[in-house]
Amino acid sequence: YGCWFVHVLILVYGGIYTYAETPLGNWARDTFHLSRNHYDRVGHLALGFFPALTIREVLLRRTPLAPGGWFTFITLSIVLAIGAFWELVEWWTTLVVAGDVGTAFLGSQGDPWDAQWDMLLALVGAALSLPLLSRAHDRSMRRAGILAEDAPPA
Repeated sequence: YGCWFVHVLILVYGGIYTYAETPLGNWARDTFHLSRNHYDRVGHLALGFFPALTIREVLLRRTPLAPGGWFTFITLSIVLAIGAFWELVEWWTTLVVAGDVGTAFLGSQGDPWDAQWDMLLALVGAALSLPLLSRAHDRSMRRAGILAEDAPPA
């Protein structure tokens, strides 16, 4: 729940200001002499980092899969599919909404590779989340009685 709370904070902050205009992103742009406000990249990294744990838990609870190589591959693939679907939603929105409003919604800020970077960052977020948080996630699920004590470790 703590991870989801942080994820919601990241999304709400980006939604309040629009991702391309967040004060924190503007500060980072000016301080580190970046070409643009990269706060949307934080949002896409979070799109992989936090939901990977939920996907992992659903797979552990509802499928016969056990932690290991293929389990990790499937989890990462689902995160990448969600990231790609979100990029399609953004693209469809720009087609439906007026060009200037749609472009502002996209937040690509002139980067032709924005969608690819966003999908990559979701994948990187998940790839970081799994090794960093899987053991703690397993302990939490064992305490809650969700994961059997004899389940293989992450």
